[in-house]
Amino acid sequence: MRKYFLAGSIASGKSTVARELERLGARRIDLDEVSREVCSAGSSTVLRLAEAFGADVMDAQTLELRRDVLAQRAFASEESTRMLESITHPAIFEELERQLAKCADGADGADGVCVVEVPLLDRALEYKSLVDGIVCVVCPTDVRRKRAQGRGMDPEDFDRRNAQQPSQEYLMRHADVTFVNDKDEEALVAQVSAWWNKARDAACRGE
Repeated sequence: MRKYFLAGSIASGKSTVARELERLGARRIDLDEVSREVCSAGSSTVLRLAEAFGADVMDAQTLELRRDVLAQRAFASEESTRMLESITHPAIFEELERQLAKCADGADGADGVCVVEVPLLDRALEYKSLVDGIVCVVCPTDVRRKRAQGRGMDPEDFDRRNAQQPSQEYLMRHADVTFVNDKDEEALVAQVSAWWNKARDAACRGE
């Protein structure tokens, strides 16, 4: 089993790459989904967040996380954001490690290649040892902005979100494989297919 982090900035085409790899046969794990599982109603992570940020970040009846309340407090300062990450990240990546192990032993019917979509690569690098490599999708900012606008996103909202993410240079610096998505989807898929053949062959050989 070969395992990879897949990263990319907003409107870069990361989801397109993930879908194509899944279509080709890769096991796909979305770290956002793992986060939601870890922070499910009444989980130990939610209880710890309630202790750290106030009991009202958890609904008293359903024990569900009140994400809007948590966000207001957790992102109020760098210190509170670090506190949030110190609680959630170990739990998220512990669950990811469990899911990757399940893939590796074939318990879920998967074999070969597993791709983990990570929302922010800089937050995941601490856990790089869980995977065999990092795959990134990059695209010029003006092209990404235009694509985002085409999907109905306000340009100012795009710029705000883009500024909070690792730069394209950062992604390329840490990537083992880089897909450049500056043309059409067909060109991107061609890059993915070419890489997939090599990655799948390496996985089959046990490299």
